[in-house]
This record gives sequence, structure tokens and C-alpha cells, in this order.
Amino acid sequence: QVQLVESGGGLVQPGGSLRLSCAASRSIFYISDMGWYRQAPGKQREYVAGITSTGTANYADSVKGRFTISRDNGKKTVYLQMNSLTVEDTAVYRCYGDGLGWGQGTQVTVSS
Repeated sequence: QVQLVESGGGLVQPGGSLRLSCAASRSIFYISDMGWYRQAPGKQREYVAGITSTGTANYADSVKGRFTISRDNGKKTVYLQMNSLTVEDTAVYRCYGDGLGWGQGTQVTVSS
């Protein structure tokens, strides 16, 4: 059973923006810490950002100041606003939730 579904990926030019969404299907979302991870071709998966159930956010140094994680408990959705994208941000982005597992991922490609 799929419990997390990501959307919002796509192709964007360097310097552009995208907003990723991750929708949960279970109410455990309300007490789940959530996170975004990414994996580029040939590289290991890396942590991008996380947000606790109470809204405290944390970021990897590589995205600090450019990405913003947020959550809407009413919609059981976590977002990742990505600004000033670079080619190094190209990856499959997946969300993770405590008690919810992993989403299937959404591709983000930054290219001119």
C-alpha cells in the first residue's frame, strides 16, 4: 500500500524553482517527522531537509538558504520549495515519514 505520493518534479533551467509535494494517506502523518532525500545517478542517497511533527525544520548545508521545507497537516502534505536550482540538484527526490515509509520518488532535472 502506497502511503506517500510525491509530485511536482520536472525539468527546470538553472536558477529556476520547483515545489515538490508529498501527500500522505494515513493520519499518522500528524505525528510523523518527515524528510526529503535525493539520489543522483551514480551517487548515494543524501539527506536534503526534514521537518518534525511540530514544524521544526532542518537542512543539509548544500541546500540551506535555497530550499524550504514546510508541512500542511490539514492536507497531510509536506512540501519542498526549491529555489536557485543548479545542475547539482538534479536527482530523484523521495520523501520519508516516520511510520509511513518512503514515497516512490519524483525526478528533478536542472538543465539549460
